[in-house]
This record gives sequence, C-alpha cells and structure tokens, in this order.
Amino acid sequence: MSSGLSVDELDGPEGGGEAERMDDATPKTSQVAGRSPTRIALSRLAKDKVAVVCAGILLLLVLLAVMAPFICDWLNIYPDQKDPDAPTPSEMLETGGIPSFGPPNYPFTWDHPLGIEPASGRDNLALLLYGLRTSLTVAVAATVVSVVVGVTLGLLAGYAKGVVDAVLSFVIDFFLSFPFILGALALAPIITSRFGGDQDTLRRAELYSLIGILVLFGWMGLARLIRGQVLSLREREFVQAAQVIGVPTWQILFKELLPNLVAPIVVAVSLSVPAYVAAEAGLSYLGIGLTESPSLGKTVDSATVWFQRYPLYLWAPVVTIMIMVIALNLVGDSIRDAFDPKTRR
Repeated sequence: MSSGLSVDELDGPEGGGEAERMDDATPKTSQVAGRSPTRIALSRLAKDKVAVVCAGILLLLVLLAVMAPFICDWLNIYPDQKDPDAPTPSEMLETGGIPSFGPPNYPFTWDHPLGIEPASGRDNLALLLYGLRTSLTVAVAATVVSVVVGVTLGLLAGYAKGVVDAVLSFVIDFFLSFPFILGALALAPIITSRFGGDQDTLRRAELYSLIGILVLFGWMGLARLIRGQVLSLREREFVQAAQVIGVPTWQILFKELLPNLVAPIVVAVSLSVPAYVAAEAGLSYLGIGLTESPSLGKTVDSATVWFQRYPLYLWAPVVTIMIMVIALNLVGDSIRDAFDPKTRR
C-alpha cells in the first residue's frame, strides 16, 4: 500500500537535503586559500607579547630621536652653545663647573628634567635626545649598507663556481679574522684627518668614517650566511630551469634566488641593529667614534669623571643604551623564532 508521499516529502526539513549537506561540508577554494610564509611569520610575531612590548618601546625611542629638534625647541633646551638663543656656560654653571640649579646640588626642575652637563652647561635631556638620534642614524645606515654588500657578495659567492667563489670566500674569511677594535683604532684617525676640516666638515667626516668602519667589519657574517643558502638553492629545479632557458645571471640572482632569502635577511637585520648601536656607543666612549656630534657613548665617557658627584649624568645615557639594545635583541629573537619556529626555545 502506497503512502502517497514523495521522496522530497520523506526527506523533509530534517532528514532531507543530503546533497545540500555534502555541499556545505565541501570546503570552498577561497576558504582554504593558503598564506605566504611571510604572513604566517608576521601572524606569529603579532601574538608574541614580548615582541609587541619591545616594538612599542623602540617606536617611542625612534619618535623621540626623530622629533628631537622639535622637543628641544618646545622645552627651550639646547644640545650645544652654537644657537644664539642658548644660555652661556656662565649663566648655567657655578665655580668649578657645577650646575647652578637642578641636581646634584639643587632640587629637581622641569626646566631641565635631567639636569645640566657639568663643565659645559648643556642640557642633559637635549644631549640624550640628539645622542639617541645619532646612534640610531649610525646603526640604521650601517645596517642598510652592510646588508646590501653582504647579500650581493653572498649571492655571487654562492652562485658562482671556481675562482670567483674562492676569492670571495677568502675575502670573507680575511675580514672575519681581522680584529675589529684594532682596525677601528687604525682607520678612524686616518680617515678623519684626511677628510676633516672645520667643525661641520669634521663632524660629517667622523660620521661617515664610523659608518664605513662598521660596514667594513660587519658585512661578512651575512655574506657567509647567504652563500651557504645559495649553495643549496642553486641546485633546485627552478634555478636549473632558468639556466636552461637562458635567463641572465643577474636575473637569476635577484629575481629567482633573492626572494627565497627574505627570512634569513630579515633575521640578520634585526640582530645587526643592536650590535651596531652598542658598537657606536663603545667606539665613541673610546674616543675613536664621534667627538663633534652628540653621542650616547661620548656622553658616557664625559660622565665617568663626575659619577660620584653627579650619578644621574651617567645613568641617563647608560640606561637608555641598555633599554634600546635589550629591546632590539628581544625583537630580533622574536623575529627569528617567527620565521623559523624550530629555533624557539
């Protein structure tokens, strides 16, 4: 006996629509579209709380460095006495070069939050802001040039064979074995005496010579890393296919190989910046860096003789260097872990 119900009615709203359920269960292409390794790494980095906090600290320091002239004008403070509106040392100092107001002998004042530099009368906050500006400028410039040189020579050494690879590898090993401090002590005076002149010319000569010295002894690690990566990549199918169809060598290097080296380059950059910041401060402290420009290392050098009587003069640049280097290193470690999770501790 027929029930008189159709197949659709038997399926009903609860039991029917099997085909519709199968369609819903089938993932759509747009929903399962993959993400690039860079986007995956950035997603990991955004979830790293330490990296986010340190990146915020670095952003604040960069803004302070960039806005240093405007902040000093707003607070009416000066990093040197060349400005016609700057007060003379006699207006700021007592006998013996001691600040006439503010720490260490007088109460805190908002006119000079970090006090006055002994013996010169310059504002310590202005020196700190301009010193931060100088340190970041040197570190970023040295990093950019080192990356360009290291990546280019690493690509050539890894892709080429025979004499080219042997010569470039020897050059890399030679500079790696050369003492950095000895080279800086020998080269810095020669460069500044050759290109120095008046105060402004000497300031530029010191800046360029310091960047050049840091680059001269800082590109080899990245070059060796890139060479090792290229040695394995040049045997891959896409490189051999490009060679077979006659793609120019420069195009294979910079359009086929270089995009596959983004991760190690980014990691190397993130770890190079704090090293250059510390190196600039150390060389300026030793007197072979920047002597005519405000510098954190130079301020530390000048403050050591006043440490017992005026500790704030020393601790302000020291703490700034420590915060900046630690934040840069932690961000660099987070970037390394984001691009290569196998290195995560």
